[in-house]
Amino acid sequence: MSSSDPRRRVCVCVLGDIGRSPRMQYHSISLAQNGLAVDLIGFEGSKPHQEIITNDNIDCHYMRQIPQCFNNLPKLLVYASKVLWQSIILLYCLMSLTKSDYILVQNPPSVPTLAIIWIVCRLRGSVFVIDWHNYGFTILGLTLGDNHILVKTCKWFESYFGTKSDHNFCVTKALKNDLKIKYNIRSTVLYDRPPDIFRTISLTEKHNLIQKLKTEYNEFMGSDENETIFTKYDTITDKISLNTNRPVFIMSSTSWTEDEDFNILFEALELYDNCAKKSNKLPQLICAVTGKGPLKEFYKRKIADKDFKSVKVIFLWLTAQDYPTLVASADLGICLHKSSSNFDLPMKVVDMFGCCLPVCAFDYDCIDELVINKTNGLLFKTSHQLCDHLLKLFENFPEESKDLKSFRNHLNENFLKYRWTDCWNQNALPIFS
Repeated sequence: MSSSDPRRRVCVCVLGDIGRSPRMQYHSISLAQNGLAVDLIGFEGSKPHQEIITNDNIDCHYMRQIPQCFNNLPKLLVYASKVLWQSIILLYCLMSLTKSDYILVQNPPSVPTLAIIWIVCRLRGSVFVIDWHNYGFTILGLTLGDNHILVKTCKWFESYFGTKSDHNFCVTKALKNDLKIKYNIRSTVLYDRPPDIFRTISLTEKHNLIQKLKTEYNEFMGSDENETIFTKYDTITDKISLNTNRPVFIMSSTSWTEDEDFNILFEALELYDNCAKKSNKLPQLICAVTGKGPLKEFYKRKIADKDFKSVKVIFLWLTAQDYPTLVASADLGICLHKSSSNFDLPMKVVDMFGCCLPVCAFDYDCIDELVINKTNGLLFKTSHQLCDHLLKLFENFPEESKDLKSFRNHLNENFLKYRWTDCWNQNALPIFS
């Protein structure tokens, strides 16, 4: 059967902000590019990828958020009310749409999504497909503890309804093995890979972005209107060049949740700052951290109390269009992701690699499926180790270190040749066609 057959419909469901669910957006785009009609269900919030908005084969359906008044209830009742509300609106939304041949759901969150999707698939004869990003009960356990009744209930719920699926994707070989051993769930590894918007950029693109950002963030300002902290535009020659005395630019992105310990980064920056006070050979350093989330204000207050001399920390929020350019503008990416299950990989690193940006990443069990220590980046477990990496990588800045050159060459020759579309067409398309 041709993939352009109009009778083929896929409902892509994420019980979260569609704009902050990149993998499910990429699924939707790939499905649409292969001629399938896509109904994308989720909550409204951040602006989705432009192709989600403009593609005629994709329709977005936004569910209504739980009313704020429910948050005034006791914590356990808030959770119960949220589950009941989401169950009703998700069931209503799914049953009101044209019948889908497939329903693809992101997990986590697993409660109540997996049960509602399974019920609808059985009622309407749709194929039930789960994309396992992680285990929901391990994320819940970060705040409540592994022995909490809600965590144990979520674990049972997730394992029970997870076995009801017809097909499964997962993000790592480690997760594939765990699903098979613990639950006898067979899955296809579909690695996250960067879409084409994450790429290397020209110096002009970098200059234009920082020029734009400096109107809001003074840390990016140069000596005049034609200059930024990193670049300058010569009005006579009509050329843009890098400032020879520019600072190092490192960046990280986060959802500001418990699975990332930013104390490690900020302690490393404090150690770096102390070293810079004793040496005139170490460059100034600007660290940009992007994202929104519950712990952001906590860390902003901690940084405000620091008396840095050679380090500046900027907390940014960028549009979906500007974020890839910022990533490509950096000298080094930092990842603090600590997997709650030890089975998932940080998508932010995938995006950084798409821009040929080397990374220093927190070391945990399966991270080497993405970051290969001393090959395309460096791993660390403590703030002292991260600081040592920064000192070594940038001791001769602005000259690029031998290690950074080697990391970029490896990314360019290996990682960048296999993009999301290639990976999806090879591993996912056969299931939907």
